[in-house]
Amino acid sequence: MSSTGGGGGDGVVVSAAAAVNRWNGRPYSQTYHKISNKRTTLPIRHKKDDFLQLLNTNQTLIVVAPPGSGKSTQIPQFVLESLYRHDRTDQKMMIGCTQPRRLAAMSVSRRVAAEMDVAVGEEVGYKIRYQDCSGERTVVKYLTDGALVREAMADPWLARYKVVIVDEAHERSLGTDVLLGIMKESVLRNRPDLKLVVMSATASEGEKVQAYFNGAAALMKVPREKAHPVEIVYAQESVRDYLGAAVRKAVEVHLCEPPGDVLVFVAGEEEIEAACREIDEQVGNLGGDRVGPVKVVALHSALLETMQEEIFDHSRRLPPGRMIVVSTSIAETSLAIDGIVYVIDPGFDKQNVESLVVSPISKARALQRSGVAGRTQAGKCFRLYTERTFNDEMPTETDPEILRSNLANVVLTLKKMGIHDLVHFGFMDPPAPEALTRALEELNGLGALDDEGNLTKLGEMMSEFPLEPQLSKKLVVSPEFNCSNEILSILSMLSVPNCFLRPREEAQKAAADEAKARFSHIDGNGDHLTLLNVYNAYKQNEDPQWCLDNFVDPKALKAADNVRQQLARIMARLNLKLCSTDVNNTDYYVNIRKAMQAGG
Repeated sequence: MSSTGGGGGDGVVVSAAAAVNRWNGRPYSQTYHKISNKRTTLPIRHKKDDFLQLLNTNQTLIVVAPPGSGKSTQIPQFVLESLYRHDRTDQKMMIGCTQPRRLAAMSVSRRVAAEMDVAVGEEVGYKIRYQDCSGERTVVKYLTDGALVREAMADPWLARYKVVIVDEAHERSLGTDVLLGIMKESVLRNRPDLKLVVMSATASEGEKVQAYFNGAAALMKVPREKAHPVEIVYAQESVRDYLGAAVRKAVEVHLCEPPGDVLVFVAGEEEIEAACREIDEQVGNLGGDRVGPVKVVALHSALLETMQEEIFDHSRRLPPGRMIVVSTSIAETSLAIDGIVYVIDPGFDKQNVESLVVSPISKARALQRSGVAGRTQAGKCFRLYTERTFNDEMPTETDPEILRSNLANVVLTLKKMGIHDLVHFGFMDPPAPEALTRALEELNGLGALDDEGNLTKLGEMMSEFPLEPQLSKKLVVSPEFNCSNEILSILSMLSVPNCFLRPREEAQKAAADEAKARFSHIDGNGDHLTLLNVYNAYKQNEDPQWCLDNFVDPKALKAADNVRQQLARIMARLNLKLCSTDVNNTDYYVNIRKAMQAGG
């Protein structure tokens, strides 16, 4: 028996009985051989030789491949084969692959680790904000684009990397645009040995990236294989309550359609939780005569790692049955969920326009959403808007995030990297001068920049924290108010998912409200002080049962504790004192409020 594929994607034929994994010296598992056989059917595998030839002869390569082609998992392994064709002779050669979302970085790294038959955190790892699951043995590292930008702040030439892969470039996230700008303007010029691969799911963005690199980048297109047909069903008239309409359609699909999982797109985390509750209540008593039991699950970027298994680990599901996934736009292209047959698209998403607001999606996004239904078999996409709305009112593409975001953090990052001429910095889509001016004024008001636009000592310290400038300012100045321990705890709680549990059972909702009220501050105001009280109470117990008794999520609190430890290490490195006012002192809460107000 033989199987195609090797440790790290080396593509060689190995004996199932005798092969030893080159990366860890252990025999390959049965799971590895099963996965290897599936990998050979991916469309991107047919372009492997072409890809490696272009990579060998070009410093920058753009790959356009449709969703589901395998580019996110296979391209890094193709590169790995090219670097380590024989033995691992250079431990410093590492491949970095960026994702716009942290959930995608984590899930794809797990998949690639499984394909290479290694443990996550060893040869394959990931790095997201507040979590670095990589080590000295790591040769393939998945990161959020923001995480790699932060690495570039400390290591301007990205010396540890031999190849940088920027995935999902068509999403045009803020971090992706900043990273591409840094790569073009400085890194590639100073590292002629460094290769850059930019991957996009849309041809238009791929061609735009090629033009951005002044034609010096090669372009490879992976043809879309014959997709399974997807029937598009439009609404007869526009709906006002899109969330309610999405819930009703999900229930209707469950009652009327043959077996197959359902993906419902909504705009944000709170709406996801509300939709899950409503769908659960409506389908919970309907029985499973047609497709078996129903499991309703949420999917969004703030999900803790342990909560993702029920979506992606099908071995944990009990067939037959139907899964209804309620998700943000993360399920459009960043994550592939096996078994989706029905997609419900309300036509909205939260976009960053200075702050997150619910806005209509573009035609390109709508097409990506409908394509999810046809990845494994024929499917249906129910659009909760009219065909006229799609044809006449939806924009063709979504504006890049950099054109609609607050740029204060971007400016602070570039200033820290020594890039001062922001107006002429090589952004793919340059933001309006007014947006840069507002960012400069904001940073000047915070004291991060002086009147000449130069980085101050305060600004240098603020840039060291993976926080928005307003939050990092609060932390840096907190020792002056003798409350840095408390500000650390508050900001850590703000950096993790909502810790308060809201039961779906009506009988327990009142008990949950009472429990939350017990953590409120005595004067009845201040969500920040409520979070501080929750964290302090948790640290006195650190008992999961105490958390459940008080309707708070132990996973979220544990994650906050981890964030706090990392921020505290940065403070120690910057010689910022960890201190507290005596809790019995009348100035205890006054000092905390002063520090919180210091960041605006």
